[in-house]
Amino acid sequence: MKAIYGLYETPRGAQRAFNGLREEVQVRDITVMSSEPLEEWEFASQDRVTFMPWIAAGGAAVGLISAYLLTAVTQQTWPIRTGGMPIVSNWTNMIILFELTMLGAVLATVLTLLFTARLPAKLPKIYDPAVSDGKILVGVDAPADSQLASIERALHSGHPIAVHRKP
Repeated sequence: MKAIYGLYETPRGAQRAFNGLREEVQVRDITVMSSEPLEEWEFASQDRVTFMPWIAAGGAAVGLISAYLLTAVTQQTWPIRTGGMPIVSNWTNMIILFELTMLGAVLATVLTLLFTARLPAKLPKIYDPAVSDGKILVGVDAPADSQLASIERALHSGHPIAVHRKP
């Protein structure tokens, strides 16, 4: 594994390094790690776009349709005398409809979270124990040899504590 990264004390330095790296490599190739959320900084918002609400709504719709089919088919398969009332009554099925709708939404959300967060995952490609002590890691995994010098200059633009190269 070949990687190069810098460790920064402040989010301002990490942002400067991130801006410099953006000119050298694609944004998706830049790794940023912090032990605390830094949502107000641009480097922390690179993975913000998500379709999770739409996927959860789709899971809820699948759950609702499944619940309706389950109750309707079951009640029509084993009909009982209802005294002139309909065999399939949605008011009496409302609890099952609600529960399976929520089950569909929750399962879709959890599966989407696991997939987008790449869980369960192996150890991260770039990691330094200093991240646990409050430092911010900004780096690039597997850069081309021709890019190493420019990437190192970009990392130094943020005044890092240290810049490391992993062979």
